[in-house]
Amino acid sequence: MTTETPLEAELHQLAGSVPDPELPVLTLDELGVLRGVRVDEAGKVTVRLTPTYTGCPAIEAMSTDIERVLHDHGVTGVSVVTVLAPAWSTDDISDEGRRKLAAFGIAPPRPRSGPAGPVPLTLSVRCPQCGSTDTELLSRFSSTACKALRRCVTCREPFDHFKEL
Repeated sequence: MTTETPLEAELHQLAGSVPDPELPVLTLDELGVLRGVRVDEAGKVTVRLTPTYTGCPAIEAMSTDIERVLHDHGVTGVSVVTVLAPAWSTDDISDEGRRKLAAFGIAPPRPRSGPAGPVPLTLSVRCPQCGSTDTELLSRFSSTACKALRRCVTCREPFDHFKEL
C-alpha cells in the first residue's frame, strides 16, 4: 500500500467530505466508499470510489459531487474511477459514521469482522429510538436497497436498518 503525498491527503479530505447522496448525514469517507486519491506527474487527479453494491445508482451523483468540490477548490483534470475490488462492506463504515446513523434514527449495521473478542449472542437489531433489541422486520427493502424497514416492538416506532453486507 502506498502512502498519500500531502497534496493527495488534502484532496482525499476534500473528496471525503462530500455527503452521500442517499444518506446525507454521512460523508463518503465515513461511509467508506472513498478508496484513494492519486496525483500523477502531469497533475491529473484520479479519485478511486467503490459503490456500496454493483449497480448502485448513487455512484454517478457521488462522482459528480466529488468533481464539483475539487473543482471549487481550484483542482482541474479530475477523474473519478469506480473500483469494484476489494468490494465495499458495511465494515468499511467508520465508527463516527455508525454513530451518526444511529443519531439520525437509522440502526447501523452490526460489525461482521474485527479483533478477536466476545461473539454477540444475539442477531437482533437495536432500535435507534429507545435502544430495545426487541425489533421486527417489516420489509427487506426500505428507501434504498441498502436498508431494511423494521419496527421496535417496545416503542412501536418504525426505523430503517442499514443492512450488513
